[in-house]
Amino acid sequence: MGVLKGKTALVTGGSRGIGRAVSQRLARDGALVAVHYGHDAAAARETVAAIGAEGGRAFAIGAELGVPGDAQALWAAYAAHPEADPGVDILVNNAGAATFAGIEETDEETYERAHALNAKAPFFVIKHGLTRLRDGGRIVNVTGTPDIALPAILATITAKGAVNALTVSLAAALAPRGITVNSVGPGVIETGLNAGWLADPAARAHVSARSVFGRTGTAEEVADIVAFLASPDSRWMTGRHLDASGGLQLALL
Repeated sequence: MGVLKGKTALVTGGSRGIGRAVSQRLARDGALVAVHYGHDAAAARETVAAIGAEGGRAFAIGAELGVPGDAQALWAAYAAHPEADPGVDILVNNAGAATFAGIEETDEETYERAHALNAKAPFFVIKHGLTRLRDGGRIVNVTGTPDIALPAILATITAKGAVNALTVSLAAALAPRGITVNSVGPGVIETGLNAGWLADPAARAHVSARSVFGRTGTAEEVADIVAFLASPDSRWMTGRHLDASGGLQLALL
C-alpha cells in the first residue's frame, strides 16, 4: 500500500466483477475509494467490508446510471456521504452492461438503452465531475476492444467505441490541467456476469482458444492495468487505449 496514499478514487460499478477488483486494488494502493453501485447495495457493502478487512478505506454510494439525471444523482450521492473527500483524484468509468442482440434484433429502444448506460453515462459523469476532479488527476474508461468484431452485442460495442473516441478528444481537452484520460478494453473475463455461459465446457473451450494464452482473463488482471493508469507511473500516457484481452487479436490472425 502506498503509491496512491492521500488520493481519492471513484469507481462506477465498483461493487462487482471488474469494478470490485479495481476498487480493491486502488484501495490496496492507498486510495480512499468511493464504491458506486446501481442496484446491489449488498454487494457494495461486501466490497467495502473486504477493503476494510485488508486495511484499506472505502465507502459505498448508490445511483442508477443509464437514466435521465444519472450523473447529477451520482455526484450528489458522493457529496452527501460523510466520508467523501471534497475532491477526486481518480475517476474510473467502469459501469456498463452488454445487450445481446445483432443488428436485425436491435430496435431503437434497445439501442438507446445500450448507449444510455455505456456511452452517455460516462460522458456526463465526467462532465459533472470536472469541478471535483483535481488537477493532475486520472480518468480511466473501461470500454471494449475496438479491433474485434462482436456482432452479437452490436449496440453495446458501438457505445463503448464512442467512449474510446471520447477518451482521445478528452485527453487533449484536459491536458492543460495535467489530467490524463485513457481507456482499457477487457476481453472475456471471469466475472459473475459471464459465469453462466462459461460453465458450459464447450463455450469455455471456444473463448479460451481465442486468446493466445489459452484461457479467460481474471478481473484482477484488468484491475492491475487500471491501477497502472491511475498511478503516477502513467503520467506521460494519455489518450491511449490499452488492450486487456489476453492477446485476443493475435489469436484471430
